[in-house]
Amino acid sequence: MPKLKTHSGAKKRLKVTKNGKVIRAHANMSHLLNGHGKTAKTKRHARGTTTTDKTSLKAVKKLLPYA
Repeated sequence: MPKLKTHSGAKKRLKVTKNGKVIRAHANMSHLLNGHGKTAKTKRHARGTTTTDKTSLKAVKKLLPYA
């Protein structure tokens, strides 16, 4: 059986914890961050990281076979 390849985009953006949860960043934080773009509340809630929901967990773990 050959080795499985890890998805390049997923390995840059996702991290698997010891308990098997997948950590990801919030969306909407790349541009239009000052003044007219987004409210302070939107930017505050999008800061930091969160875990992926369990509906997409199976698909995400398929992208990271050895994590």
